[in-house]
Amino acid sequence: MTKILNPILPGFNPDPSICRVGEDYYIAVSTFEWFPGVGIYHSKDLKNWRLASRPLNRVSQLNMMGNPNSGGVWAPALSYSDGQFWLIYTDVKVTEGRWKDCHNYLVTCDTIDGDWSEPSYLNSSGFDPSLFHDESGKKYFVNMYWDHRKGHHNFYGIVLQEFDPEQRKLVGESKIIFKGTDIKLTEAPHLYKIGEYYYLLTAEGGTKYDHQATIARSKTIDGPYEVHPENPLITSFPYPRNPLQKAGHASIVQTHTDEWFLVHLTGRPLPQEDQALLDPRGFCPLGRETAIQRLEWKNDWPYVVGGNQPSLEIEGPAIEEHVWDEDFPEKDDFDSEQLNAHFQTLRIPLGEEIVSLKDNPGHLRIHGRESLTSKFTQAFVARRWQHFNFTAETKVAFNPTTFQQGAGLVNYYNTENWTALQISWNEEKGRILELTVCDNTDYDQPLQGEEIVVPDHVDYVHIRVDVKTGIYQYSYSFDGENWTLIPVKFQSHKLSDDYIQGGGFFTGAFVGMQCQDTSGAGLAADFDYFIYKENK
Repeated sequence: MTKILNPILPGFNPDPSICRVGEDYYIAVSTFEWFPGVGIYHSKDLKNWRLASRPLNRVSQLNMMGNPNSGGVWAPALSYSDGQFWLIYTDVKVTEGRWKDCHNYLVTCDTIDGDWSEPSYLNSSGFDPSLFHDESGKKYFVNMYWDHRKGHHNFYGIVLQEFDPEQRKLVGESKIIFKGTDIKLTEAPHLYKIGEYYYLLTAEGGTKYDHQATIARSKTIDGPYEVHPENPLITSFPYPRNPLQKAGHASIVQTHTDEWFLVHLTGRPLPQEDQALLDPRGFCPLGRETAIQRLEWKNDWPYVVGGNQPSLEIEGPAIEEHVWDEDFPEKDDFDSEQLNAHFQTLRIPLGEEIVSLKDNPGHLRIHGRESLTSKFTQAFVARRWQHFNFTAETKVAFNPTTFQQGAGLVNYYNTENWTALQISWNEEKGRILELTVCDNTDYDQPLQGEEIVVPDHVDYVHIRVDVKTGIYQYSYSFDGENWTLIPVKFQSHKLSDDYIQGGGFFTGAFVGMQCQDTSGAGLAADFDYFIYKENK
């Protein structure tokens, strides 16, 4: 048997929903405000995964213009029935205060990487919806039910309602079938029929270090549900030394070899020297990732093999290993007419008038739009941080004529937390390289007065960031060979859920190429390549 190392989906890939079709396995993960919405990964062996699809790729399916940070697509649920894939997802419009305004939709497709249907609206009563295809032929919809009333716990319980596939809408009465345990924050419901029982798998404790997966069972779909005698099914909370923290928000799969596995959310904190272990427990700039554990059954209850905490290494299924070709090149020369699927933009698609691979062949041309603080139209193309140590590099041609124009390399968490090394313009110095920083909305320019002058004869500037676990720094080169390190050190933990002010944030660090032009002229920058390389 092969060994599987966790996490299987490194970097910001949370809330896994696993689905088997014959001998193929798919996991759908949340993407929040990043577009296209939802990532679906494909595997033949549960060990090696490739990005197969980003199904929500049209504004008609997902329009997140103006959505808050960490709004957008929460916890998609992927299933297969009646010869097609079914994808349920939430678009969260309000995240702060008493309300969670969110809308739940269904799209379908015959193939995982085809054109998914226009969305069918289902309800707005809460988030984390899921569709269950019962052996009776009926279909049921579950989601957590939000309670905004003062003095009430926001997480009211799990609600069940029948779904009519002909009308593509919910029908009949809705019923609260599970109120959760005293851990509270009951969410992320998935239903399964295994043997005589319906099993309801939920997440509890919030998605930080108190997180867990809770499982309950019933002989009837609408309950009452009894909780696992040794609940939780999985958690990291009692195990602060486990390198895989935040374990919870899970889903179950039975392989075609009749083995059982659990995929779950996890986070890997940065190492903290000379810090207290428990408070704070750490910072996870790679975001919430996906891991896998083996399950075994005792007395009609599932148990995680080795105990109810995550393992860094597990025994894989009795399936021959299937390795995919690399789906993100170490160096992307932008010679294709389509952007690599690992790149995303914020909230909306950026059409040819903003981002083009055709205007200047062999380059990614980005026309400047709004600032990095905008929740509307940022001209920013980025990919996840997936390693604690890596180098990202680009080469950009840009000729600004005002300080309102800038283009370069950005490391980003949300509109309130980012750093950038950009080509811009200064009245006395002409073209310059400058650092800009936003740290929980506190804006700074560390090189102010000492900006780096770009020589007149230089067409392209090479810009690089080296991330070394807890610290990252920018460098630049005017010839691609001789590099100068900028002596300003940035802390990786400031691009994490755990640092962001206000809490309740759910994404991860990204690195990418951005062009802004707040003058409105739409000046373009040409990026010649993009490198992302793990440093071991």
